Amino acid sequence: MNLILLAIPFFILLIAVEIVVDWRRQTGFYRVNDAITSLGLGIVSRITGIAKRFIPFTMYFLLVDHIALIELPNTWWVWVLAFVLYDFCYYWLHRMSHEVNILWAAHVVHHSSEEYNLTTALRQTSGGFIGWIFYIPLALLGIPAEMFIAVGALNLIYQFWVHTRHIPKLGWYEEIFVTPSNHRVHHAQNQIYIDRNYGGVFIIWDRLFGSFQEELEHDLPVYGISTGLNSWNPLWANLHVYWQLCKDAWHTRRWQDKLGIWFRPTGWRPDDMQQQFPLAKIELATFQKFDIAMSLKQTVYSVIQHVLLIVITLLLMLNVAQLDTQQIVVGMTHGLFASISLSMVMSQHRFAFVTEVIKHATFVPVLVLLAVPNIVVLLAGVATLVSVVLLLMVSREAGLSRVAMASESVRESK
Repeated sequence: MNLILLAIPFFILLIAVEIVVDWRRQTGFYRVNDAITSLGLGIVSRITGIAKRFIPFTMYFLLVDHIALIELPNTWWVWVLAFVLYDFCYYWLHRMSHEVNILWAAHVVHHSSEEYNLTTALRQTSGGFIGWIFYIPLALLGIPAEMFIAVGALNLIYQFWVHTRHIPKLGWYEEIFVTPSNHRVHHAQNQIYIDRNYGGVFIIWDRLFGSFQEELEHDLPVYGISTGLNSWNPLWANLHVYWQLCKDAWHTRRWQDKLGIWFRPTGWRPDDMQQQFPLAKIELATFQKFDIAMSLKQTVYSVIQHVLLIVITLLLMLNVAQLDTQQIVVGMTHGLFASISLSMVMSQHRFAFVTEVIKHATFVPVLVLLAVPNIVVLLAGVATLVSVVLLLMVSREAGLSRVAMASESVRESK
C-alpha cells in the first residue's frame, strides 16, 4: 500500500484550504508561478521516483537480510521504535544534507522557493540516491523492510502540514515535535536561522545536538537560498548546484580540490575558483523575490496545464504496475517534458510556443499508449483543444507585448 499516493488527495485539499485562507486574510503567501513550480518539482520527483523507486528499498532489503543482528517481532512497540529511530536517522541525513556539498546539491531543491506555504512541502528533489546509507542502523537492528517503508512514508506525510505561515506557535508541543514555527526557521536564509531545526517529526534531536533555534518575532524568516535559484525550470532546480560543483571541479587546478569539493562543507569552493569565478550572494537588506509577471490569460493557461500534468502523473503512478517498460518510459518522458515546457511558458521563453505545441500534439497519443479508459482520452482531447485555443491567445498577447516593448525602446532611443 502506497501511503504517499493515498495522502495526495488530502494534500491537495489542504492546499486549497490554505489558498482560501490566504485570500481571505490577504496575506499574499501564494504566487501562482512559484506554487506551480513547487508542485511541478513534486511531480517530477514522483515521475523520476518511478525509475529509481526500487534502488533505496532494494538496498535496504539486501541489508536487513544480510546484516541484521536480531530479528524483531511485528508488534506495536517495534513499530513505535522504528518510527522514532527512523526520525533519528532522518535527522542526521537531513543535517548532513545541509553540511556536505554533494548531499546539499540534491536537497537544495526543497529550499529553493522564496515563498513558504503547503506547496513548498511538495518541492522535492529528484536527485537523491545515497540517503539510504543513513538508515543502515535500522537494518542492523533488524527493522523489517516493509516497516521501514511504512514509517518513512508516515514521517514524510507528517512533514507536510508544518510548511505553513498561517499557524502560530503551539505552546508545549513546540518542545517535542516539529511545528510550523520551528520549521519556518529551517527554511529561512537569515544568518541566525541557517542550518537549524533538522528534525522531521521530533524537534528533540535538535535540542539534544545543539541545532535548535526558536523563531524570533523581531527577526522574521526570509525564505529561499542565499545564491538564489531565479528560475521556474524544474530541471535547473535539480541540477544547478551539481552544475556549479562540476564546473569548479573541472576548472580548479589542484587534483585534491577536484575530488574533495564534493565532500567539503556546503558552499566550500577552491581558492582559485573563488577568485576567478566569484558567486554573488543575496543581501537580505536589499532582497527582492524572483518573479516574472504573468497576465490573467497566462495565469489561467498555466493553471490548466498544471492540472493536466497532475492528471497524467496520477494515471502513470496508479497504473505503473500494469505498464510495460516502453509505456513507463513514454509516460515519464512526456510528464518531464510537459513540466519543463510549462516552466518556459511562465518564464515567457521564446521557444515556449513550440514546446507547448509539441506537448499538446503528443498528449492524447500518450494516453492511448498508456491504455487509459476511452472516456479519459475523450476528455483529454477536449482539454487539448481548449488548451490550444488558450495558447494561441496567450501567444498573441505575448507577441503584442513584445512589439509594444520594442516600439517603446525605439521611441526612447530617438
